[in-house]
Amino acid sequence: MGVGVTLEELDRDPHPVLARLRARTPACWVPEVGGWLVTGYAAATEVLLDALSFTVDDPRFTTARVTGASMLSLDGARHSRHRAAFARAFRPADARAWLGDFIGAEAARLVSAIRPHGQAELRTAFAGPFAAAVMAQALGLTSVGIPPGTVLAWYRDIVAAVAGLPAGELAPAGRATPAAAATVPVASFAELAAAVRAAMASGRAPLLSEAAQPGGLSAGEVTANAAVVLFGGIETTEGMICSAVLDMLSQPGAELGLGLSRAGSAALSPRGRDLDLLPGLIEESLRFEPAAAVVDRYATRDVALGGARIRAGDLVRVSLAGANRDPEIFADPDRFDPRRPEAARHLAFARGPHFCIDAHLARLEAVTALTALVAGLPGLRLDPGHPAEVRGLVFRKPGELRVRWD
Repeated sequence: MGVGVTLEELDRDPHPVLARLRARTPACWVPEVGGWLVTGYAAATEVLLDALSFTVDDPRFTTARVTGASMLSLDGARHSRHRAAFARAFRPADARAWLGDFIGAEAARLVSAIRPHGQAELRTAFAGPFAAAVMAQALGLTSVGIPPGTVLAWYRDIVAAVAGLPAGELAPAGRATPAAAATVPVASFAELAAAVRAAMASGRAPLLSEAAQPGGLSAGEVTANAAVVLFGGIETTEGMICSAVLDMLSQPGAELGLGLSRAGSAALSPRGRDLDLLPGLIEESLRFEPAAAVVDRYATRDVALGGARIRAGDLVRVSLAGANRDPEIFADPDRFDPRRPEAARHLAFARGPHFCIDAHLARLEAVTALTALVAGLPGLRLDPGHPAEVRGLVFRKPGELRVRWD
């Protein structure tokens, strides 16, 4: 029997609902989401690790219907082939070596640009442009004259198209071609594909050139994977930066956990080496409100999961937000604690073969971004006239994050 849950609840404040479902059973059939909703940590981990029983390689998988087959929508040997072509460049040491200086300089540039104004909406003035600039640099798009603003626009179109496709339904007949199945970004995806081809031909895009070397991926496969790297690299990074800033400025005890001094109403200023504690706050923020709240899988066979009898073909939606607040793993899970010792066990970047390929880069970006904001905007605080609200069923972030500084 299905469980009554409204999409409005899951969009606005899912955590009480997820807690109620998790207490009942770790996997519930929820008609409103079109499938099973997995909210327990152990069950979520089982699904994410078992690609043989719970696959992304299904014609209903929404992102593939927009971008084409990629590491995000394949499993097994095909997935390994696509992922391996990009994986080395995103290892922690490699990512820091070839992007670290750019990330630091871009964060400083964006902070300097907004500093004279005394106020800003950080998602559109900082977090989004910052994430887009890093992805444009990583993919070599800037080397062929594509500005980050254009990359950000392409990303917004792709997100809109993916969000508009029901996860449990097939595309209408006659729309089987991935690009043609997109409802919004046909032109944007074509422009991105042309830019990727130009970057590959220029010889100034090492990541793409390495992926397409003899024995590697075709030009079309490189484009599909570049699109999902762009998608994930902007969406999750923008969200995690905004949520971390919001948590830093609003959660009780966050400033104490960081060792930051509080001056006036929610105004933060760093003391000495206290900014070294930012990584802990970011990990707790990822646990507390992951930017990607839900990931989808499709059952390949009849299987038991947490007491539920799942049938072959069923949509299985893993709530990373629910798993990240499982009291079996995280003590007092609804309390934000930047010193939480088990915070890094969160599933915000998933687990298993589809663990986020640029998780290390996203962490580097988030630490760099928060360091630049706190150090460069003295007295940084939330704008009390514009309260921030985190929303979203699949991708969660503040729609607006208005802040002020001295």
